[in-house]
Amino acid sequence: MAASDPLLLSERDARGVLRLTLNRPDAFNALSEALLEALATAFERAATDEGLRAVVLAGAGRAFCAGHDLKEMRADPSLAYYERLFDQCTAVMLAIQRVPVPVIARVHGVATAAGCQLVAMCDLAVAVDTARFAVSGVNLGLFCSTPSVALGRNVPRKTAFEMLVTGDFIDAATARERGLVNRVVTADRLDAEIDSMLASILGKPRVAIALGKALFYRQLEAGIAAAYADAGQTMACNMMEPDTLEGVQAFLEKRPPDWPR
Repeated sequence: MAASDPLLLSERDARGVLRLTLNRPDAFNALSEALLEALATAFERAATDEGLRAVVLAGAGRAFCAGHDLKEMRADPSLAYYERLFDQCTAVMLAIQRVPVPVIARVHGVATAAGCQLVAMCDLAVAVDTARFAVSGVNLGLFCSTPSVALGRNVPRKTAFEMLVTGDFIDAATARERGLVNRVVTADRLDAEIDSMLASILGKPRVAIALGKALFYRQLEAGIAAAYADAGQTMACNMMEPDTLEGVQAFLEKRPPDWPR
C-alpha cells in the first residue's frame, strides 16, 4: 500500500449499496485516528443519503480489523489523549446505528478488540469459515471495556464475559452459534452470500427498513412497556406509508407489490 492510498475505500453501486473497505492491509486494518475519522465521515454521509439501501463494511488484505493501532496509542500516553481516542471510536460505533439502512460486516481473517466491536455494532455480519474473533486486550493488561458494550448486546452475558476475561479466540462457527455473526461460508462464497442477503433487503421498501432499524435499537434500551408503546407508534406510522399500503393491498389481491426500485 502506497502512502498516498486512501485509508478507507468507498464505492457505491447502481443499487444504492455502499461498500466501505478499511484499507490498511499492512497493519491488519488497525483503527488509527485517521481511519476512525474517515469512518465517522463516511457513516455521517451515509446517514443523510436518501438513495442509500445498504452498506457493506469490509477489510483489505488478510484481515477484517485488528482493533486499535497500538503503536499510535503508545506514542502519546496521556489520559486526555486516550479519552479523546475512545470518544472518537465510540462516535464511529454509534454512527453505524444512525445509518437508516442495514450495515453488513464482511468478515475474513481476524476481528479482534475494536475490530470485534465493529462486527458486533454492524446490524448484520457474514464471515468466512476461517475467520477468528477475540476481545483480546486483557492479554496486554487492557480490559476491552468499549468492545464489551457491543459484545454484551450481541451474545449471552456469561459468554461475553468469558471472552473478555480470557482474551481467547473463537472461530467463525462458534461466533455464529453465539449470535455474533449471522452466516458463515467458505471464502469463495463470501460475496455471493452477502449478495443473497442484499437481494432480500433491497426487495423491501426502504422506509420500512429505516423505521424498523431505528425502533429496533431504541426499544432494546427501553423498559418493556415503553418499548411496546414506541413500537406501536412506529407501526402505526409505518402503516401510513404509501409503500406499505401498496404492499398490503397487493397481498389482498394476491399479486406482487408495485414498489419503486
